[in-house]
Amino acid sequence: MDGTGLPEVRSTCAYCGVGCGVLLRHDGAGGLAVRGDPDHPANYGRLCSKGLALGETVGLEKRLLNPRAFGQDTSWDNALQLVADRFSAAIDEHGSDSVAFYVSGQLLTEDYYVANKLMKGFMGSANIDTNSRLCMASTVAGHKRAFGTDTVPGTYEDLDQADLVVLVGSNLAWCHPVLYQRVIAARQARGTKIVVVDPRRTASCDQADLHLALQPGSDVALFNRLLTRIHQTGHVAADFLDRSVGFSETLELAQLDDPDETGLSPDEIEAFCDLWIGTERVVTIFSQGVNQSSSGTDKVNAILNCHLATGRIGRAGMGPFSVTGQPNAMGGREVGGLANMLACHLDIENETHSAAVREFWKAPKMPKKPGFKAVDLFRAVERGQIKALWVIHTNPVVTMPDADRVKAAIENCPFTVVSDLTAQTDTARIADVLLPAAGWGEKSGTVTNSDRTISRQRAVLTPPGQARADWHILAEVGRRMGWTKAFSYESPAQIFREYANMTSLAVLFGKDFDIAGFSDIDEEDYEALSPTQWPTTSRTTDGRFFGDGQFFHPDGKARFIPVAHRPPEAEISEQYPFLLNTGRNRDQWHTMTRSGLSPRLSAHLAEPYVEINPKDVDRLGLGTADLVEISSSVGSGIFRLRITEAIAPGQVFAPIHWTGETSPAARVDALVPSVTDPISGQPESKATPVSVRRMNAAWYGFAVSVAAASPKADYWATTRAAKGYRMELAGKHVIDDWESTAREWFGLNNAVATSVEDSKSGSYRIALSEGRRLLAVLFVSRKPITLMRDYLATLPEVAPQQILSGRSSAASEDCGPIVCSCFGVGLRTIIRAVHDKRLISVNDIGDALKAGTNCGSCRPEIADLVTEHSKLIHEESEHCPQE
Repeated sequence: MDGTGLPEVRSTCAYCGVGCGVLLRHDGAGGLAVRGDPDHPANYGRLCSKGLALGETVGLEKRLLNPRAFGQDTSWDNALQLVADRFSAAIDEHGSDSVAFYVSGQLLTEDYYVANKLMKGFMGSANIDTNSRLCMASTVAGHKRAFGTDTVPGTYEDLDQADLVVLVGSNLAWCHPVLYQRVIAARQARGTKIVVVDPRRTASCDQADLHLALQPGSDVALFNRLLTRIHQTGHVAADFLDRSVGFSETLELAQLDDPDETGLSPDEIEAFCDLWIGTERVVTIFSQGVNQSSSGTDKVNAILNCHLATGRIGRAGMGPFSVTGQPNAMGGREVGGLANMLACHLDIENETHSAAVREFWKAPKMPKKPGFKAVDLFRAVERGQIKALWVIHTNPVVTMPDADRVKAAIENCPFTVVSDLTAQTDTARIADVLLPAAGWGEKSGTVTNSDRTISRQRAVLTPPGQARADWHILAEVGRRMGWTKAFSYESPAQIFREYANMTSLAVLFGKDFDIAGFSDIDEEDYEALSPTQWPTTSRTTDGRFFGDGQFFHPDGKARFIPVAHRPPEAEISEQYPFLLNTGRNRDQWHTMTRSGLSPRLSAHLAEPYVEINPKDVDRLGLGTADLVEISSSVGSGIFRLRITEAIAPGQVFAPIHWTGETSPAARVDALVPSVTDPISGQPESKATPVSVRRMNAAWYGFAVSVAAASPKADYWATTRAAKGYRMELAGKHVIDDWESTAREWFGLNNAVATSVEDSKSGSYRIALSEGRRLLAVLFVSRKPITLMRDYLATLPEVAPQQILSGRSSAASEDCGPIVCSCFGVGLRTIIRAVHDKRLISVNDIGDALKAGTNCGSCRPEIADLVTEHSKLIHEESEHCPQE
């Protein structure tokens, strides 16, 4: 059955907080066709490269199919009873705060709700936190301080209607490409101007009118200068001052900040202030560059202060806008998934709120204080305070700061449970119990995106093996711990009804979150639920909050928050003279457990790297393709050098995605100390002092193989290829017997070996085959290897001697590294088109090759290629004039 006659199912993308609608069609054989939903208000049919490749990530590869306990497969009955018994025993012996959940923005809202109810209402502890703590906790704290609730004021339509969009600490072009395309469309339609505030020059700068490459961590100084200029130029909105508290104190402190702390010139700062002040319809988008900071909450409030002072909030085309990194980070915020919150934006330390929630749930007990936030949670595990830990859909051994310390803490925890799709994560490998969870495309529920739109995720595939929905697993543990009635759920719709009914408490207490209109939704209507922006019954203005000047503090007024610039806590020194910034790649997601399954997504940037400015490269004596060792006060890592002027001298940048499964030496959060914002608890991930030096490699290697491998080398990085895996390797010590080493690494002791050795150059090449089938090929040299890597990664079916040449045959075209992941267009294909067809613009490339015509996130890279090679063509024509 090819699935042609099967209907398309409306769902929501599995990746970022944009919340794009997708249309899914089962092919009848376990595969999935994916396209953008033209009717979804978040994307109107557009998808980024990751969304387009979702169908490549739903196979059974690496899936956990059975429950496991202490390394052995077991039944669900045994596994669930073991979890229930061990959590019950810990509570009985050590108290409610001896247990903890660490959950994830990959959970659906219904899953989140059951987990929050189980921990806070029935186990009686607030020790449930989420990896969203690493993503947007500073925004939550800033919103609450200013507005009285964690309220996102605006909508995506504001991006269409703005005359100025300011991106602060946000590489929107790579991290939220569909929203970036809306901004670009507004630029083309109405001349919207773009300002990027970011220490790095990113892809988002390609269309920017102004790039402010400020010093890391100096955002407060910049926005305090803006607030000062707003007051000086008479642009303070008097009506908003009447509806707020604290302006004079905030202005006074802002005036004391020195704008020179930004590292920007006075002309740059004044140009920005003039543009911001002179444009009424301004949207300030901020993301991880603001949030992931030891002063993240203050940064958020510095931005909010400027919008409040001018009244540019809650009206069309204007307002502060936080964009979230995970598909249901917002849903987790709403349901109380953070350790310092209750569901429905209620306050855990408010006795009235807590009593109301307890009564609603008919809960035996409720915590009286916040639980441990993420960093503190794993410190509590380390101290032995946590006796039973349950990690759900996240990988803290890789993603938490000071990751090696977190790993050691979990290894020493008396009892650890992991619910996930795979047993092959750094965290799952050290758990006592593994529970197979249903994944995206296999489970049903709701998610909330960055502009408060609730959308359905729908199941179109059958969960493989014994995998179950998370809400079902959690509810069953709750029943086995004795709370049968409270957790007698039979469907996600039943949970959603209860949750919607609970939001009447938020309305009662004057809070913002309200989906009470769904309190009576039945199974059929839930199944058909279309994207809906909350609140569903309370007052807003065109879906926006605060345009009427009414806020959620008890007096109805907003709060200006006095903030002052605080540099990152860890300063550079002679020992650690560089600042390490971390972030995402365009085509990868978190720790690549999903996106890493797609060969197409893995072909763009296939190896962990560090960006360093050419001046620093020269000063350090580094060279192209060197491997570089980065060290901090807590850890070290090895990364491939990328030389670029996009990063300023004295700063370096490395991506977050590689793990112990894909490149053990490049787990970047092993370098990041546990420095946190004192209010939000969010870690500082953008300014770690580090040292930089070349790795003195005795040999370099490149390999392709049918099966995955974990070689014993000082450095290796593996990723999916078209017909298997590709791998970069290097070692500090000489290896004498390469054939035996290759057999051991790839587990191919009985394969036929064909080898070529050149002792003079120190190169060795070996192909391992079975009959006519190539199983693995390894290339080794004393120097970095020059090969047609992208051709070799296809593991072509040619004679071993042919592939050992490292070159494609005349009939084969080497497309080079992928530039446009949406359409699989390689670098050499683009270069050939520029030279052969004399293409002179990004649009020309798009017309000829389709590259850059979908999500657009590759357009800056294409533009650079066109500029570089058009210049070469021009120079060639000048030196070789036609007769």
